[in-house]
Amino acid sequence: VTFASFDFKMSEYDCTTYYCNAGWKELLSHLSPYSWANWGIAIGLGFSVIGAAWGIWLTGSSLVGAAVKAPRIRSKNLVSVIFCEATAIYGVILAIILLNKVSEPDAKIYTFVEGWDFATFYFAGYGVFWSGCSVGFTNIASGISVGIAGSSCALADAQDESLFVKILIVEIFASALGIFGIIVGIIQSNNAQFPV
Repeated sequence: VTFASFDFKMSEYDCTTYYCNAGWKELLSHLSPYSWANWGIAIGLGFSVIGAAWGIWLTGSSLVGAAVKAPRIRSKNLVSVIFCEATAIYGVILAIILLNKVSEPDAKIYTFVEGWDFATFYFAGYGVFWSGCSVGFTNIASGISVGIAGSSCALADAQDESLFVKILIVEIFASALGIFGIIVGIIQSNNAQFPV
């Protein structure tokens, strides 16, 4: 059964098939804004955790390897692992902020009331989605860069103890990428309020 068999005028925004899956344009333009928002939250949180795990993997493997030669570096180089873990925490913080923006309508019905604010509805869904994407992608980059800097810090510290603080400063700047990402994500989702 297609919508074309019903007696009403089709517009460019109507579905041409029953499940609205005739092509990517039709599929993506008919996804619920709640779906867009929840996908954005999942991408932001998931990619932040992946970035943290990747950074910990890079830092941890070098830290364990370098600690064989110089056991003194084990405790102070754990700062690199903490910086990587902060990347995941940024994703959790933004997920909580974005979840508070997703609100269900007051009326528990299956159709929209007349005069429903579709523009605000879709704006909120897209705003939350792209906010989550921005934070997730930024935190993957931040986690990897902190991991590489932490790996270099562990290897350099094993060779020369005076290099630890110098490379730690580079690691702090790499971690700042995640902070910039969460600030941009909050700004992006600032006006995203679902109509109720």
